[in-house]
Amino acid sequence: MTFRLLLPALVCIAAALPASAERADREKEIVVGADKLVADDANHTSTFEGTVVVTQGTMRMTAAKVTVKEDADRHKFYVANGAPVTFRQKRDNADEWVEGFAERAEFDDRNDVLRLYNRAKVKSNQNEITGDFISYDMRREVAEVSGAPPGKAVPPDSRVKVIILPPKKGADTDKKAASPGMTLKSDPGAQ
Repeated sequence: MTFRLLLPALVCIAAALPASAERADREKEIVVGADKLVADDANHTSTFEGTVVVTQGTMRMTAAKVTVKEDADRHKFYVANGAPVTFRQKRDNADEWVEGFAERAEFDDRNDVLRLYNRAKVKSNQNEITGDFISYDMRREVAEVSGAPPGKAVPPDSRVKVIILPPKKGADTDKKAASPGMTLKSDPGAQ
């Protein structure tokens, strides 16, 4: 793949991640429903278990277990486990939704970094990225997709796959030419 094709593909991948999530959601209350809560005030940790549903504005996440650890500055580190963990959130200034799936999700609100582990997938409209590890740094707007988390060897059968469809020719071509990017199509055989 040439650099000329790679750059627009990476822009599309980044657009599919929560960077463009509804910004107003951060100002809304967080509501958590679960079968059980263990709150450890001494260690600043809360653990929600059993059909956990977290909502904040347009964002909705489901998991089997969510652990929240708060540091001295009140920043939170979230770890969600499930089969799978799912999330869905409206994109900012668009009538589109971002959806994600993974066996484990971590979010560091101090550094605004989201990490998805094991059979990770993020979709937005027809754009889709899959890999065993997806990381997104929201401040730097940098995405990393890999067949394995950092520090682990990538198994021979684990790959990142992106299918890029050329724009359709016709009346819509002029409109699409004005906006950069490509359309990604999901691989029906992937995960």
